[in-house]
Amino acid sequence: MKGISAFIVCKNEMLSIERCLQSLSWCNEIVIVDSGSTDATLEICAKHNCRIAHREWSGYVEQKSFGLSLCSQPWILNLDADEEVSPELHGEIRAMLMQDASGNVKEDGFELLRVVFYLGRWWRKGGWHPERRLRLARRERVSWHGEEPHEHASVLGPVGRMQGELRHYTYRDIADHVSRINAHSTSAARALYAKGTRPSFVSLLLKPKARFAKFFLLRRGYREGVPGLLVACMEAFYVFLKYFKLWEIARKK
Repeated sequence: MKGISAFIVCKNEMLSIERCLQSLSWCNEIVIVDSGSTDATLEICAKHNCRIAHREWSGYVEQKSFGLSLCSQPWILNLDADEEVSPELHGEIRAMLMQDASGNVKEDGFELLRVVFYLGRWWRKGGWHPERRLRLARRERVSWHGEEPHEHASVLGPVGRMQGELRHYTYRDIADHVSRINAHSTSAARALYAKGTRPSFVSLLLKPKARFAKFFLLRRGYREGVPGLLVACMEAFYVFLKYFKLWEIARKK
């Protein structure tokens, strides 16, 4: 059976990474790209016999591209530290690898169904669901692209879908959600400015409203009740901060 490398980009993930690594114990190798953890993250990784590389943070795209370059197996599986492979997805991947050993797999990559756990519940009705991420691919056929903080993988070749869940324990609580929105909106504003985007009254006024409507109405976040309303407001708040931070950056130049 052909082998698989899993890789994780992380920093200070001691609260999450144990669960993630346990779900990857069947992989041929696990590669960790750490950007300066000061908690027990690296001790946990060492316990799981991970291959650990240290690299100063340079953005999601570059960090994940570097992690990919360290993988040695024909297939790669990329996870974030707050994700885990469900038993069903594990079985599906193992079956695919066995078929590929016989030359019966035509796909060069697979989108995985990511399911979010937040506010004490799994989100399977609307809003964040369904959400698919291309995380499993032939090593020689995949590369990473995108604008900070939203990277994505691209595959040269046919892409299939798997049905087993990639479980995402997204935010610990509302305070953690707000903290990450603050950090991600700063990265996104800087990326927009770097590519020449400048704020306008229309973007400041309308884009947050559009994000709310997309999440709450088009993606049926309303089916999640009050939590769906909260997250729709958070989505709008993220866009609000991103464009006002862009305005602040442009104003200082």
